[in-house]
Amino acid sequence: MRRIQAAGAVVTDAAGRVLLVLRGHEPQSGRWSIPGGRVEPGETHAQAAAREVLEETGLTVRVVRELGVVELPSTDGTVFEAHDFLAEVVSGELRAADDAADARWFAPDELPTLSLTVGLLDWLRRFGVTATP
Repeated sequence: MRRIQAAGAVVTDAAGRVLLVLRGHEPQSGRWSIPGGRVEPGETHAQAAAREVLEETGLTVRVVRELGVVELPSTDGTVFEAHDFLAEVVSGELRAADDAADARWFAPDELPTLSLTVGLLDWLRRFGVTATP
């Protein structure tokens, strides 16, 4: 089994909204998720999370802390080991870029109505990012 190191960021604003990107490519194209991707050589997981947010949304963030690690199996047997971080916006203008088809802020009560990546809502609830209904 091949393991790929990945990182993502849960970005929230002062109103408690969560930043999500609409995946433009597989896996799970057309679903909303947190910004994230592969860790590049020489990067820490936190650096990768911040870079991915910038590439996908145009926003510069400060990583606050690690929330947890999620294993995301792929159909080809590869497992993405995703280290996800809580982050806050430092600067920038929100825009979808790189492999994100869209990028928007969502209130926590909107999340259950969205087509999210598999397991994302449960993960956000488990790590206290959004309350359980």
